[in-house]
Amino acid sequence: MSGLAAWYLPTGRIRRRDWWLRYVLPIALVGLMATSIDATWFPESYPRFESRPNQLDPVDWLWFFPAEGGPVTAVSALVLLVPNVTAMVTRLHDRDHSAWWLLWALLPGIGWLVLLVTLGFLGTDPRPNRYGPPPRRA
Repeated sequence: MSGLAAWYLPTGRIRRRDWWLRYVLPIALVGLMATSIDATWFPESYPRFESRPNQLDPVDWLWFFPAEGGPVTAVSALVLLVPNVTAMVTRLHDRDHSAWWLLWALLPGIGWLVLLVTLGFLGTDPRPNRYGPPPRRA
């Protein structure tokens, strides 16, 4: 595979820097653009936070994403779901972890923190592992 297909379905292992620059940054930018387009073209479905006076819900502190989204945001999220998950899996493979580590995401708060540290801050395993040789430097 090459080009867009290789970006959409990465295989093997990817370095931390490649994960940030080739996946996290572009996916975040597409999300911001989609939200901006929704705010302009579909203002009635623009994501907004719920305000509930006199109610403190601890879940609101842990889950800070808006409750609603527009159609452009929804379509872009669906299209980018596969490369997002496969990039996380290939990054986990680089750390010699299986895809089962994505189950950490099911734990509120601490699970996402474990994944963020593992995927985004811990370096590449320099030795070959069960998922292949270390990725080459770009």
